[in-house]
Amino acid sequence: MKHNAPSVSYPFQRSLVQALIYLVVWFSAFAVVCSWIWVSQNKNLALLVGLAATILAGLACFTGWKSSPVGQLVWDGQYWHWESMAYQSGMAEYEVFVAADFQHALLLHITNHANATLWLWAERSTLPERWLDLRRAVYSPQRPATGRVATA
Repeated sequence: MKHNAPSVSYPFQRSLVQALIYLVVWFSAFAVVCSWIWVSQNKNLALLVGLAATILAGLACFTGWKSSPVGQLVWDGQYWHWESMAYQSGMAEYEVFVAADFQHALLLHITNHANATLWLWAERSTLPERWLDLRRAVYSPQRPATGRVATA
C-alpha cells in the first residue's frame, strides 16, 4: 500500500539563501575585475566594459531577487498548487522537482501543464514547524499535473 505525504502549505518569500549566493558570486566577479584593473599595465576600454558588465550583472541579480515569487506552495495530498497575489484566478496544478537540497534550504523547480515554470527557494527558517512536512511532500511520489484548474 502506497502512502502519500500529508497535505502541507508552505509560505515563500524573498530568499536570504538566494541573496547570499548572488552576493558571493557577484563580489567574486567584482574582485576579479578590480584585480584585473589593478594589475593591467594599459588602462583600456576592455577594462571599463568588464567593470560595467559586472555592475550591470549585480543590478540584474538584485532585480531578479526583488522580483522573486512570493506566495505559498500547497500540497493537497495529490497535487501541488501555487497560490499568490499575482495569480488569483484559480489554482493550476504543478509538478514539483527538487533542483538542489541543502538540508535547511531547497531550490524547487515547479511547472504546470502549460510549461509555465517558477524557481522557488524554500528555507527552513520561514516556517520551521512545517519544514519536515514540506520535505516529505516534495520527495513523495506525485501525480503529473493534469491541466485542470481548481477554482477557489
